[in-house]
Amino acid sequence: MAHKEHHYQTKVTWTGNQGEGTSTYASYNRNHTLSIENKVDILCSADTPFRGDGTKHNPEDMLVYALSSCHMLWFLHFCADNGIVVTAYTDAAEGIMVEKEGGGGHFKAVILHPNVTITDASQVELANSLHEKAHEKCFIANSCNFPVQHIPICNA
Repeated sequence: MAHKEHHYQTKVTWTGNQGEGTSTYASYNRNHTLSIENKVDILCSADTPFRGDGTKHNPEDMLVYALSSCHMLWFLHFCADNGIVVTAYTDAAEGIMVEKEGGGGHFKAVILHPNVTITDASQVELANSLHEKAHEKCFIANSCNFPVQHIPICNA
């Protein structure tokens, strides 16, 4: 089978010029807008330890969200394929980032905590096993250079 390519385009517009531009490290804020054609804009900033606005989305949060969302979408797909009726799904995902002395850093892990409710108690074991399959297929997890773990809870 030939590989398919999918292209994604985003636009980031810095909105943090307070009149002096980047004349000093403290003279500008980190606010910016994420725009994607035909979608609602998302107001963004840096995380608060990096002089950002804690009321806005930041890149680190969005990386953890992307992993959680991608996993969930694959999991729901596999549940539907296997006749498992999911009635609720939440995930309190957690990312762990290490900041290096002098700046920079990296994520060392993301842990997903999917909490799933299904209609048939006899399918709990199968549902839990589908998290591994979802993890194997997740586009975002397959693009990361750090471990993405999942610790599922399933109830009927």
